[in-house]
Amino acid sequence: MSHTSQFTLLGKRRFLPFFITQSLGAFNDNLFKQSLILAILFKLSLGDGDRSIWVNLCALLFILPFFLFSALGGQFGEKFAKDALIRAIKLAEIGIMAIGALGFITNHLALMLVALFGMGTHSALFGPVKYSILPQALREEELVGGNGLVEMGTFLAILAGTIGAGVMMSSASYATAVAGGVVGTAVLGYLASRWIPRAAAVSPQMRLDWNIFKQSWAILRMGLGQTPAVSRSIVGNSWFWFVGAIYLTQIPAYAKDWLHGDGTVVTLVLTLFSVGIALGSLLCERLSGRKVEIGLVPFGSFGLTLFGLLWWWHSGDVPA
Repeated sequence: MSHTSQFTLLGKRRFLPFFITQSLGAFNDNLFKQSLILAILFKLSLGDGDRSIWVNLCALLFILPFFLFSALGGQFGEKFAKDALIRAIKLAEIGIMAIGALGFITNHLALMLVALFGMGTHSALFGPVKYSILPQALREEELVGGNGLVEMGTFLAILAGTIGAGVMMSSASYATAVAGGVVGTAVLGYLASRWIPRAAAVSPQMRLDWNIFKQSWAILRMGLGQTPAVSRSIVGNSWFWFVGAIYLTQIPAYAKDWLHGDGTVVTLVLTLFSVGIALGSLLCERLSGRKVEIGLVPFGSFGLTLFGLLWWWHSGDVPA
């Protein structure tokens, strides 16, 4: 049986609008988050305290909603039509980014942090829909390629958002540039979401449980109680994002304190990181023989460990 390239999915309406919506969301997350981090490190007047504490607080505020609201997002994704849910979430993004824009224009750190928490909540609710809509939209032999494209688009969007933040923050009128950029991107994401085809609800009769702690524990137990292949995949995917989140959070301070660099050095390190993940994501389809299987995971885990240790081993050798 002959196979077409995974890139042909980019010409199909059942994939392209979702791909654009997801990529713009990841771009906007990182455009705002990186702009805020650079503002904390280089722009805002915060006294003589350790600015890395504020950077780590930003990471906490963005990640915390994933712990709190992911289970609720999973319920939403089962009960409601996924295309309508995505449009509602993207509409909320415009309001969240309006708050963040106001924070940048008025130099109000608290408003920026509120918007960052809001974007984390937006992403936490969008995540379950992102993972569950592809099996409805793609055929089985397209899933690995489609997931690879989404992963590639996500990390290239992270890279683009990071570079865009560096460019905007280097401008004298950085507040206006960032404000217009994040609101404009949110609007484009909503417009793209309006082209996503109908994706019917799987369990419209489900009753929502608003106890986020009870549901989070139930989802965790259910996930780890699956067959070994499924539970190990969940743990492996969680570990990948855990390690990636640590790297993405610490790279700006690492480039400043250990590499003695400015925003351009931050961009260089993030570029290498993001392009590497994008290339690996694209290679997954070919290396797996276009089948859904986890045989590549041990090799990826070994690479993450080895090169992470090498990175640590050679840190501190850069002269000031």
